[in-house]
Amino acid sequence: MRHLAISLSSSTVYFKLICVAMMWGGTFIAGRIVAAELSPNLSALLRFGFAAILLLLILLKSTGGFPNLSVQQHVYAILMGLTGVLAYNLFFFAALSRIEAGRTALFVSLSPILTILAMRIFFQERLQKINYLGVCLALVGTLIVVSKGEFFTAFTQSFGTGEMMMCGAVLSWVVYTICFKQTRAPALTMTTYSVLWGTFFLFISLMPQFMQFSLPHISVRSWLSIVFLGAFGTVLTFVWYAEAIHSIGASRTIVFNNLVPVFAVLLAFLILNEPITWSMLVGGSLSFIGVILTNKQEK
Repeated sequence: MRHLAISLSSSTVYFKLICVAMMWGGTFIAGRIVAAELSPNLSALLRFGFAAILLLLILLKSTGGFPNLSVQQHVYAILMGLTGVLAYNLFFFAALSRIEAGRTALFVSLSPILTILAMRIFFQERLQKINYLGVCLALVGTLIVVSKGEFFTAFTQSFGTGEMMMCGAVLSWVVYTICFKQTRAPALTMTTYSVLWGTFFLFISLMPQFMQFSLPHISVRSWLSIVFLGAFGTVLTFVWYAEAIHSIGASRTIVFNNLVPVFAVLLAFLILNEPITWSMLVGGSLSFIGVILTNKQEK
């Protein structure tokens, strides 16, 4: 019975991570809509301001107050707010306003391999050979999807400001993931604190520009995108992502990020009527196989 419980628990974690990848895939479409109308700073502030309110309500209802954190955990929460909320989203929205969503997804696919290398070098989080094979397959599959089968050409395209912004976003998310791995607080607690800190930093960064904002002129389409980004692309996904890091480790968790571009392309087909190509079918299959192999446990 104990083995069955562990297996079911792991299956739940993996199912949640697939849902996380699907919802984050949707953020590329929602983010593109918002970035076309609002500045990167305001887009990020509205997303995380809404998310912070939801997280606070959920935390207060589930715990009855603010859980106490150690000094070290507070430091990690501040770092996570600076990297995973402030830096990542300013880079992310700035990139989406300059380059197409598919090109940004190309760079997101690099975050798992960088995180796994960092966890191996600095924290001795080791994987088996078959797991590393899975990492490589997932990476190749993702690159095939987002580059439409021509990833060598995609990487040799001109490297401009948008690409530099996405590199900054990737590095920010790697630091965020590693910081979360080092905490021992519940996922909801650390997510709430980090989002609160990040929202505070976003607010500070926007103070000189407040007089220029005109919220009543934001379209309904953008408001709906912001609600999706806050409730699903942040609150639900950040908590599930954090739970997975504590449960199966940072390396096995972040490899699911390779599925984000796959879902982004699939959602573009379903929502924007973009065609499904051979590269999506082949690359998506490789990505899913790679994720399975990366999470294969030693018996």
